[in-house]
Amino acid sequence: MPPVVRFRSVVLDCPDPGALAAFYAAFLGGTPEAEEGGGDSWYVLRIPGGPRLAFQRVEGYTPPEWPRADRNPQQFHLDLDAGTTWAEVDAAEERVRELGARPLDLEDREKKDFVVYADPAGHPFCLCRIEQP
Repeated sequence: MPPVVRFRSVVLDCPDPGALAAFYAAFLGGTPEAEEGGGDSWYVLRIPGGPRLAFQRVEGYTPPEWPRADRNPQQFHLDLDAGTTWAEVDAAEERVRELGARPLDLEDREKKDFVVYADPAGHPFCLCRIEQP
């Protein structure tokens, strides 16, 4: 059966779309672009060979409280392939920390095959060790 629609993008609410787009571009690739006529309230990042991420300014933005779900659930998170070895994941962790990510869950990574970070606006994302890309 043919699809009814095509996937367009994932949109992240945040207080500073340009800064968050630059954060993701620094390790996913691509160049953030402000939407024409949108001022600094909407940026798009076209990831080479991947999906499109968009970032929109939300006044009074409140980040998710990972892993809490009682007051402000995480809503969604991104799973990012960080490589097939823990050395590759370690290198990815070092880079995202340099860019401003903060760790949320680094325990039992051999059992879970992932580690959890928050981007500068507080959105959770996982750096995953994928045995078979």
